[in-house]
Amino acid sequence: MAKSGQSSKQLASLASKVLTSPKSSSTAKKLAGSVLSQAPNKPKKSGK
Repeated sequence: MAKSGQSSKQLASLASKVLTSPKSSSTAKKLAGSVLSQAPNKPKKSGK
């Protein structure tokens, strides 16, 4: 089984590109949104 952290980051990055591309179909955008909703949240940086 592959490490889930790395593949999740790669999938989230690809899904982001699909969502921002004007050439992506609505089905592709729905799938990309689903992938991003399941991706782990990035830790927030504290800007003190």
